[in-house]
Amino acid sequence: MIFKRVGDGRPYPDHGLSAKEWAKIPPRQIRLDELVTTKDTLQLAALLDEDSTFYGDLFAHVVEWQGEFYLEDGLHRALRAALQQRHVLHARVHALQAVDPGDTR
Repeated sequence: MIFKRVGDGRPYPDHGLSAKEWAKIPPRQIRLDELVTTKDTLQLAALLDEDSTFYGDLFAHVVEWQGEFYLEDGLHRALRAALQQRHVLHARVHALQAVDPGDTR
């Protein structure tokens, strides 16, 4: 098994991070078998494209929510890593905190 689980959609609330805000998060290594995907389909052309990260972030985007790590962006990078027999991926990990519905700040 490559990933912990293959998901379909984002179970966490919108974090509202822009590309610039993601870029401020330092990348770290995360194991592929800890990740839950948020997409269940893959575009093979994007996986095989050598320039697929040319216009995007070089690192995957992962949201930590309620003890799980959700691969929000970077499915193709993660699969390339797995095909190269790597067990870790460099990713920017954003820890999303639960919002208390009673909090009116």
